Amino acid sequence: MFLDHAKISATHSETEPDRLERLYRVYGYAMALADSDGNTECITKLAKIHDHKGTLMVIWHSPPNALERIYFQKAWHSRVGDESNHVEHALMLHDTKGDVVEGAAA
Repeated sequence: MFLDHAKISATHSETEPDRLERLYRVYGYAMALADSDGNTECITKLAKIHDHKGTLMVIWHSPPNALERIYFQKAWHSRVGDESNHVEHALMLHDTKGDVVEGAAA
C-alpha cells in the first residue's frame, strides 16, 4: 500500500469545500488510469495537485511522461473534474539549502 500521497489543495477551499472534493475525485480518476496502464511510477512522481481558480495545477517531484500528463488532462476534462482543459504541470524544485520551491514548468 502506498501511503505518501500527493498533497491536495484548492484556492478558496474554506468557503468552497466542493473544490477539494472534486480534486479527490480527479486524483482517484488519474491514478485509476495510471493503474490500468500498469504505471506504478506515476503515484511516486506526483507531489501536489491544486485547483487555482479552475486551473488544475499538477506539481511533480520528477518530470511526468506524456501519458502521465494525459491522465490528469482526462480526469480534469471529465464530468468528475472541471470539464475544462485548463491543466498546467510544474516540477517541485529544491533550492541550494534543500528547501522546497514550486514552479518550474514540466
